Amino acid sequence: MRMTKSLAMAAVAVMLAVGSFRLRLPPSPTAAFAREARATENVAVGPQYDTTHVYVAPEDFDRFVASLVATFGGTTSKQGVFTVTPTPSSTMSQLVLTPVGTLSVFGFKTPIPYPFGAERTGYLVTDMSTAIRAAVATGADVVVTPFNDPIGRDAIIQWPGGVNTQLYWHTAAPSYKPLQTIPENRVYVSADRIAAFIQSFVAFSHGEVVSDDARAPGVEIGRPTDTYRRVRINSLFGKLTALVTDGHLPYPYGRETTGYQVANLPDTLAKGKAAGVSIVVGPYTSDGRSAVIVQFPGGYIAEIHSTVSNSTDLYPPFAPAESSSAEHGRAHLGKGQHTGNIREGIQETILPNGGQ
Repeated sequence: MRMTKSLAMAAVAVMLAVGSFRLRLPPSPTAAFAREARATENVAVGPQYDTTHVYVAPEDFDRFVASLVATFGGTTSKQGVFTVTPTPSSTMSQLVLTPVGTLSVFGFKTPIPYPFGAERTGYLVTDMSTAIRAAVATGADVVVTPFNDPIGRDAIIQWPGGVNTQLYWHTAAPSYKPLQTIPENRVYVSADRIAAFIQSFVAFSHGEVVSDDARAPGVEIGRPTDTYRRVRINSLFGKLTALVTDGHLPYPYGRETTGYQVANLPDTLAKGKAAGVSIVVGPYTSDGRSAVIVQFPGGYIAEIHSTVSNSTDLYPPFAPAESSSAEHGRAHLGKGQHTGNIREGIQETILPNGGQ
């Protein structure tokens, strides 16, 4: 009996010691990350400022830009030759403003400095320093630290899963027309990294996951007899679709960086064909949309789709939180943040069928 009591007392002492040790453990990285994410400011401006980056050879530049406008409509900025990297380089550059999305086109006359060319899109932010802090706090890497360009500042960050994105800020706030439909940023992520990617991107963008289909039709990635996981995210930056795959993808899947929603797919394809655009895949129907993958002159690959009759918008209404960039901008008037057009163009993201 005396031995049993001694063993019991020893066991209690061990448990107390372990409990005391646990109480002294530092907070878990996950908990710390969650707190940092909640504390970040929303630096988004609007989806018409989410620009797809396209790199083409200088000799294809004009024909490519003309094919975009012929296919989708819209206007262009004045073409110029600039240095848009922190190290010496020279590129032709032009902005293409279409009703279905904005594109930044580059035609480098010099070798392209690393890692430029790997970023899929550029996001306009209300303030660069705030955006960088938010990116780091929510789990992104800064692969190119902020630097000056001819009209503002730029940086490149990388989300978990290896997705590169440019962040940019203009000295003079731009003002683009609202889009008729919001394009989707299409990213391919592995199954091992998708959870980290979603957590990081949603926290940074102050967005929300609007659908997560673990058995999406494989026809969407060129494997019609299989299924895959598809995650759709909505935020003030616009739409994002994450395609979770094993990387066993037939060409051209993974090469398309953006999906464009149009009102009439056959009409758009006819205009594109006349401008030198070729169909690479499709048309096919899946998830309430009829879609194709096309190639523009110069090699740019894109998905184009229209909604099928009686289908609803694949992205439900998105309501920015009260602490959105609009309020943030108004609180910092005169300090370089963009304010006047922050909310412009957001309403179309919450209308059925892309606002059509």
